[in-house]
Amino acid sequence: MMMAFVAVTDYDWFRKLSSSPRLDEVNFWRPGGQAGFRALAPGEPFLFKLKAPRNFIVGGAFFAHFTRLPCSLAWDAFGEKNGARTFSEFRAKIQELKRVSPSLDDYIIGCILLEQPFFFAENDWIPTPAEFKANTVQGRTFDLGEVSGRRLWDEVTQRLAMPRYSGQSQISAVAAPVSRYGEPMTVTPRLGQGSFRVMVTDAYGRRCAASGERTLPVLEAAHIKPYSLEGEHRVDNGLLLRSDLHTLYDRGYLTVTPEYRIEVSRRIREEFENGRDYYALHGRRIALPENEADRPDVTSLEWHASSVFRR
Repeated sequence: MMMAFVAVTDYDWFRKLSSSPRLDEVNFWRPGGQAGFRALAPGEPFLFKLKAPRNFIVGGAFFAHFTRLPCSLAWDAFGEKNGARTFSEFRAKIQELKRVSPSLDDYIIGCILLEQPFFFAENDWIPTPAEFKANTVQGRTFDLGEVSGRRLWDEVTQRLAMPRYSGQSQISAVAAPVSRYGEPMTVTPRLGQGSFRVMVTDAYGRRCAASGERTLPVLEAAHIKPYSLEGEHRVDNGLLLRSDLHTLYDRGYLTVTPEYRIEVSRRIREEFENGRDYYALHGRRIALPENEADRPDVTSLEWHASSVFRR
């Protein structure tokens, strides 16, 4: 059984994002988000429906993760992929929806992380299904195995198969469902940089894997194998590290062994005549994500230890 969620959004959010070239991810945020989001499993489609009077489905993406973040960190992770041009504009929109007076508060918002978004030209917009009630505020789930859900999914795949969308990079993510026209299939979402950062942070319980630091603004998702060297934005290719440890890791002054133990290079002492606090971490076993699938990939750890670490 595969589900889709049709979410209500405003035209400004859609217009801003649909005019941005070749997006790989977007943050579909909510001003509160206390209730969470449990309607979809990772890889299931999340479709965008505009508010009345524009009662059309205008695009979509694939669900990856839900979390709650301070708005400053949501902006740091996604920037204009939040559907705003500046952080000030982003904050003002949150205040408008929360109906609060302007302030510098770092509001906690709900973040639905979506990968490989697609946006339809206006003449390809899909009329909202009759089953979608006019008084629906946030959205509604459709079972793609049932008649109304299958009809909706067929409408989506018909449009994605059109030549006018073939040049969009994100459409490659839906090649499997499009190639088997009309048959709903879960897509494994390829994460963008922002989603990678947030999902690694959550996988490690928002604590530095090496030091246990919990001050969120100084925690960073480090790639074990860099993206520039064909390392993927995958949680198992990431470590959550305090910012200074991230820098040392990237520059080879620190590594993590395949046994998940920290090694600190002697080069810190030789080059900087310092490093006492870092050597205190030597030999310590890192904290690991609870989900085994999110734990660091051993092959990637071996690569870093042999190719980056300064011995």
